Amino acid sequence: MGKHARQGAVAAFTLLLGTAAACAAPDKAPGPDSGLSRLGSPPASVVGGAGPQHGFTLVASGDVLPHDSVIRQAAADAGGGGYDFRPMLAGVKPVVSGADVAICHMETVYGEDGGPYTGYPSFKSPPEIARALRDTGYDSCSTASNHTLDDGSAGVRRTLDALDEAGVKHAGSARTAAEATRPAMLEAGGARIAQLAYTYGTNDVPLPVGQPWAVSLLDEKKIVADARAAREAGADVVVVSLHWGTEWETPPDEQQISLGRRLTASRTGDRPDIDLIVGTHAHVPQAYEKVNGTWVIYGMGDQIAGSMVNYADQNDPRGNQGSIGRFTFAPPSSDGGRWTVKKAEFIPEWMDTDAGRVVSLPEATREDPGRGDYREAREAIRTAVLSRGAEKDGLTMGR
Repeated sequence: MGKHARQGAVAAFTLLLGTAAACAAPDKAPGPDSGLSRLGSPPASVVGGAGPQHGFTLVASGDVLPHDSVIRQAAADAGGGGYDFRPMLAGVKPVVSGADVAICHMETVYGEDGGPYTGYPSFKSPPEIARALRDTGYDSCSTASNHTLDDGSAGVRRTLDALDEAGVKHAGSARTAAEATRPAMLEAGGARIAQLAYTYGTNDVPLPVGQPWAVSLLDEKKIVADARAAREAGADVVVVSLHWGTEWETPPDEQQISLGRRLTASRTGDRPDIDLIVGTHAHVPQAYEKVNGTWVIYGMGDQIAGSMVNYADQNDPRGNQGSIGRFTFAPPSSDGGRWTVKKAEFIPEWMDTDAGRVVSLPEATREDPGRGDYREAREAIRTAVLSRGAEKDGLTMGR
C-alpha cells in the first residue's frame, strides 16, 4: 500500500532519571504538532483519515548511529555537495517502503547546517539524515537515547526541526512541555497507531534547566500511564520503543526480561495497554519473544554504524548486525477489541562497512550466494533472534 506524507509529532514525557552508561565504541577510521492530546480528542485529520479497518503491516529497525566514517561515506555519496545517506539505506528501502508503517531509531542529534559534525563519543550528525530516512520510507523515529542530550536542548530542537521538515514523526524528545504530552500518531489500515519512546538514561548529562520534559526517561508507571492515555485519546495500537539493555550482551538482561513481562501484563479491562515493544541500545541483535501474548523485540541491533569496537577493545562484527521486525496486524473481530498480530517476521540486515551500505541479508544472499560473510551474518542474527523460542510462536524470517 502507498504511504501518505505526515507532519511531525512527538511523544516525550517527564520521567525519573534512569541509570546512565556509555554508548557504542567508535569506528576505527578517522512544525506544527499533529499528535493526539492526552486530554483531548483526535484532530480532524486523524479522525477523517482512518477509513475502513482492513489491517496493516508495521516494520521497526535499530540504531542509526553515524560514526565519523559513516559521515565521510555520506559526504562521498553526495559528490562534494553536502551529505547523502540515501544510497547507504537503498538496500533496505524495499522492505521499509513496502510496509504501511515504518519506525526507525534516531540515536543521535543533528548539528547545525554545514557542521561541524562529530561521531563518538558526543555525536552531532548531519541533518540530511532526516530526508534520507523519509526517502527510505520511514514514517516515525524514536529519538530517546543516551545520546539525546549530547548537544543539550539545542541539539534536540535541531533534530526535531529537521525531522518535521522531512515529514518524519518522532517520539521520545520534545522542544516544549506541550509537545511532550502528545504521542506520535500514525494511520494505516483503518487503525490509529501511537508510538511512545523512552531511554534508560542520558550518559549522566542532566536534563536542561527548566526542561524536565526534554527527553522521556524510562519509568514503568509512566509508560503504562502514557499508553493508557494514548488509548483513551483514540489509539487502536500502542507501540513502545525502549532504549534499554546492556551493550554488547546478546541475551537480554534481567531488567529487559522483567520489565517486558510487567509492561505486557498491564491491562485495562480485557485489553492489553501495549501492543508491541521494540528495543534498541545493545548494539547487537537480541531475541524476539512473545510475552503475555505481546511481541517484544529486546534489541534490533544497529542499522547504521561504523566498524564497532567492544569493551574488550576488539572489533566486533555483531555491532554491524541488526534485524528489522515486521508485524502484520489484523483488525479486531468486535468493537473495542484488540488489533492482533497475525504474522510476525524478522529480516536480518547488516551494515557493510567496506561498502558503506546497509544490506538486506535474505535478498543479498539470494542474489550473491558466494558471499560467505553475508551468510554468516544472516545465520548469526537468526540465532540471536530465535534464542528465546520465538519460532514456536510463529516468528519466521522474511525478505
